[in-house]
Amino acid sequence: MDSPKLIEKRYLVAFILITSIFALWGFANDITNPMVKAFSKIFRMSVTDGALVQVAFYGGYFAMAFPAAIFIRKYSYKAGVLMGLGLYATGALLFFPASMTGSYYPFLIAYFILTCGLSFLETSCNPYIMSMGDERTSTRRLNMAQSFNPIGSLFGMFVAMNFIQARLNPASTEERQLLSEDEFAAMRDSDLSVLITPYLIIGLVIIAMFILIYMTKMPKSADSEHGIHFLSTLKRIFSIKYYREGVIAQFFYVGVQIMCWTFIIQYGTRVFMNEGMAEIDAEVLSQRLNIIAMILFVSSRFICTFFLKYINAGKLLGILAVVGALLTIGVIFIDGRMGVYCLVAISCCMSLMFPTIYGIALQGLGEDAKFGAAGLIMAILGGSVLPPLQASIIDQNTLFGMPAVNVSFILPFICFIVIIIYGWRTYQRTKVG
Repeated sequence: MDSPKLIEKRYLVAFILITSIFALWGFANDITNPMVKAFSKIFRMSVTDGALVQVAFYGGYFAMAFPAAIFIRKYSYKAGVLMGLGLYATGALLFFPASMTGSYYPFLIAYFILTCGLSFLETSCNPYIMSMGDERTSTRRLNMAQSFNPIGSLFGMFVAMNFIQARLNPASTEERQLLSEDEFAAMRDSDLSVLITPYLIIGLVIIAMFILIYMTKMPKSADSEHGIHFLSTLKRIFSIKYYREGVIAQFFYVGVQIMCWTFIIQYGTRVFMNEGMAEIDAEVLSQRLNIIAMILFVSSRFICTFFLKYINAGKLLGILAVVGALLTIGVIFIDGRMGVYCLVAISCCMSLMFPTIYGIALQGLGEDAKFGAAGLIMAILGGSVLPPLQASIIDQNTLFGMPAVNVSFILPFICFIVIIIYGWRTYQRTKVG
């Protein structure tokens, strides 16, 4: 029997356009992670207060996932994409009036609106990509499209490092605490003008993408009009054990990803300052290593997508989670640069996880995949719940005679244990023979 095509010709233009959107929301995700540290400095806040950025950011995903699914079910994937792009652009452009207030909380509102748009995009784009061909190739197809997400993430990190972090006032956290109110306000406003510029530019790019998608005829074969039976559909999909377990695994995966990519700044800054480096230089070097982590993530995604042709998805997921857990132990107990390198290497293990968990959980759901996708997008709440918990540990400075930032990585370790269990259970369910 002939192997099914990965991408059918009739979906090629749609596949290219939708895949480009994966890169655009990757940009938003990873220009944001370093902002926890940036906002903490700009507004003289604790790490825990700065982590409210992640609460607002991933809270938007949670709040809008099922409304997005209902909207898509009633209209179409294309309509869902356009709504997502509209909200994304609105949130990004709201950074300008937020900066005019000189207050932290309007930025949280802008992030929330922006990520309501991202929730629409992910709820639309992921199942749409999966539907573009034979179900047997759906997980590989989603992994291929998701491979462009970290390319956008990499660009977001690059912009954060070179056009935000490197251009903020070099005054350290301690020096900022000593400023008078007038001096603090002047420095804050100057730093905010630097911070908002990339968001305003990406807002204009998103408007251009909105116009392009709106004017392009998208295939409708993946869409079908059905009545909306919200509660009965939820009851049906959550009665499927592998779907329920997939939602739980996705919650912990997103948590571990955001924790490792957000707090590499705090972890690396402490290590490099102990070596005698100035705080601003330590932060920039830490972000440079974060970019290296993303390069490893991108490379590993393509490599792992290839191996999915030959290795059971659950088995490969479990193996990568075991390696990730071992590296996390190194992050906790190895002080100095080797601990930082362990943290960077974790990105290789995480590369396959989101689309693979997503693909496994949605297999066989058919039209219910639109609501199933929403449940998996709501699981992104892990990126809102777990990073503040880790931040509250980091704020303790020292625990059990160890740096608190090291101890805080017990949370990513627990996340990997959950993913190991999910990978193993998936392998037992799906292995042949």
